[in-house]
Amino acid sequence: MSRSAENPHDNPHERTPEHRPERRPERSAGGRAATPTWRVSESAGLETSWIDLRPAALSARGRVAAAEPAPYWLTYELETGDAFTTRRMHVTAHTPDATRTLDLRRDDETGRWSADGQPRPDLDGALDCDLGLSPLTNTPPVLRHALHRGPGERNFLMAWIRVPDLVVVPSRQTYTHLRRHGDGRATVRYASGDYRADLVLDADGLVEDYPGLAHRIA
Repeated sequence: MSRSAENPHDNPHERTPEHRPERRPERSAGGRAATPTWRVSESAGLETSWIDLRPAALSARGRVAAAEPAPYWLTYELETGDAFTTRRMHVTAHTPDATRTLDLRRDDETGRWSADGQPRPDLDGALDCDLGLSPLTNTPPVLRHALHRGPGERNFLMAWIRVPDLVVVPSRQTYTHLRRHGDGRATVRYASGDYRADLVLDADGLVEDYPGLAHRIA
């Protein structure tokens, strides 16, 4: 997650017949289910993600409600291919003025990216998307290189999604394993440009604490 919800009038007791609750990922064979919730201090918001973690891939659906710099609600659906590389990220963002959607895809065979069906050659070489202010998207590159388990430093080109306008731009980022804790957690340093943050990850590689930005509360 680099620095940088649903419709706020959606009352569960006032849903029309056309409104259906979001389907959550089913646990696949050999997978583990996780449902973290983070308090995102930078946006004065909350994020919950329903995640299916598999040995070499994950899928997730999430919801975000944020208050700053202006209120927005956001839903996303992430699917990765082998080695936790992004296959598809679909995002819908609601603001007081507009509803925006993004369908971001990476072809497993060619490595080519598209956004809403349009080629994005500026993202060639990227393996991951990075949803702004979302702790979820720190996990795939960490898991691919087991940076939560042992020493290593990796440089990445990411397809960074700015929120809430859903503009996609290339972003250079570095992840460095700093230490392994006795309880299975790890500290991994995230860096992009002059910005650095030491992330605390659980044994599954999910963010527990992102100093100054987000903290897991469930």
